[in-house]
Amino acid sequence: INYDGPILIHLKTEKGKGYKFAENSSDKYHGVSKFNINTGEQEKAISKTPSYTKVFANTLVKHAEKDSKIIGITAAMPSGTGMDIFGKSFPKRMFDVGIAEQHAVTFSGGLATQGFIPFCNIYSTFLQRGYDQLIHDIAMQNLHVIFCLDRAGLVGEDGATHQGVFDLAYLRCIPNMIVSAPLNEIELRNLMYTAQLPNNSPFAIRYPRGRGVIQDWKKPFEKIKIGQGNMICEGDKIAVISIGHIGNMIIEITQELNLRNIKIGHCDIRFLKPIDKNLLNAIFTKYQTIITIEDGCIKGGMGSAILEFASDYNYHNKIIRFGVPDRFIEHGSQEEQRKECGYDKLSVFNTILKNYN
Repeated sequence: INYDGPILIHLKTEKGKGYKFAENSSDKYHGVSKFNINTGEQEKAISKTPSYTKVFANTLVKHAEKDSKIIGITAAMPSGTGMDIFGKSFPKRMFDVGIAEQHAVTFSGGLATQGFIPFCNIYSTFLQRGYDQLIHDIAMQNLHVIFCLDRAGLVGEDGATHQGVFDLAYLRCIPNMIVSAPLNEIELRNLMYTAQLPNNSPFAIRYPRGRGVIQDWKKPFEKIKIGQGNMICEGDKIAVISIGHIGNMIIEITQELNLRNIKIGHCDIRFLKPIDKNLLNAIFTKYQTIITIEDGCIKGGMGSAILEFASDYNYHNKIIRFGVPDRFIEHGSQEEQRKECGYDKLSVFNTILKNYN
């Protein structure tokens, strides 16, 4: 059949059609690990450490108990972000705007203009939908909105469309933005505490899918100086600069290298913007080779920022970068994906050995 004009086909789809557990779940079964088909229960590994999502939710509730101006916003992912936990404690202060990330961002900006402290929690990959609003409605007006980006980095079983690998690159180029990533659960809590203190700038905190590394994570809150990195250990010849959770892999590597009497430096840069130039100057002065590693795209991310710093300050150290290569990464476990991207533990370990001698 030939038609002379455009044809509109309107289809209604049903999520999880044919499997009642998926049909009855509003925001689960998008990406699942192994599960019992008869009960719908997913098999999860037993762990004594919490997920970053749980730490976020617990921390936000604690802050909201003390400050009635704190508001929670999410876009159709209340349980995925932990906002459902916040909503149970403060049902009138949690807003799920549906699949409308653009509205979530602008709504957060409107709240900020009225003196509220909005925590806008959106998966890293989905904040891309609200990028225009982030620039024009938040950053340009320098509004105090806190963006908590769950699922930042490689997301494993969540699938290729959910890879949160572009946020470091797309956020650091925006004026007025503060861009940070915690090494562990305690840093996440302290970054959230720091972010909600009075200031006039939009504050982004990105953290990964999965669990942290610390069992006893409910420590008293401490303010972190914005733009200050942390030198975890000193060494010689080589320094590794990491940002975020992937730094825990470097801590393991340095411990194994110590058994071989090889000592390298390790810096958790913590803030991509503003970046700690004083700490970077000290690192570039002391170490011959600089290795950067990030759970994000290598084009425009933290490694690129280090290259820019070296160029601006006329350093000529050898710089090796690890991160997600310039291609889309397909479905697989986080371990498999890191191996595909070349920044799994063994690859980084061997690179350090090769360049140390």
